[in-house]
Amino acid sequence: MDGDIVASFPQFAKLDSDSTRLLRDSARVAAIPAGTVLFQDGAECSSYVLVMDGSIRVQKVAENGREIVLYRVESGQSCVLTTNCLIAREDYAAEGIAETDVRALVLPAATFRTLLGHSEAFRDFVFSAYAARIGDLLMLIEEVAFGRVDVRLAAWLRQHADSGGHARATHQEIAVELGTAREVVSRQLKEFERRGWVCLHRGRVEIRDAKGLSSLSDGV
Repeated sequence: MDGDIVASFPQFAKLDSDSTRLLRDSARVAAIPAGTVLFQDGAECSSYVLVMDGSIRVQKVAENGREIVLYRVESGQSCVLTTNCLIAREDYAAEGIAETDVRALVLPAATFRTLLGHSEAFRDFVFSAYAARIGDLLMLIEEVAFGRVDVRLAAWLRQHADSGGHARATHQEIAVELGTAREVVSRQLKEFERRGWVCLHRGRVEIRDAKGLSSLSDGV
């Protein structure tokens, strides 16, 4: 098998010879430009996509236009929504957009189902990724159902920043203060960093754009 593929997905080195041959003969590596819509709500799922480089944003858009990011699929990961659609033979219930230029390994739906049925190593890869992503989605539900963690986090950072704009605390300490999980805080801080509002350091958070945080925390 292509060494580049195994480097991105080392679990595939455990595939038996028949499965390796099927994967090699059926899969293709695709270059996807940033901004490309890979799938839309209600569209049929025809392939299993594994990201080698780049990031795909999976989001749900309500009828009123409000968007919520469900998760991102990055290097070495697969899309749990695609997995669900292929297994259940259902259409997509959200949309996926290439957030950056993406290089991906694309397997036809038929190949995915054949490998899932005949290869224990492939099943382990698919369901391990599925389980991990379900955990992420459960945390997202917690954020949405039990209060805007992003709003409370923005307010907490403003309140605890020193004169130099540094809030000195670990992600775990902040999570305890907010009554949520460390993973939730880490994911939200990374989103703040992506927006340019903060810069993350070991044991502290540097506020780069106080107005950005204020626009969120004051908007409650």
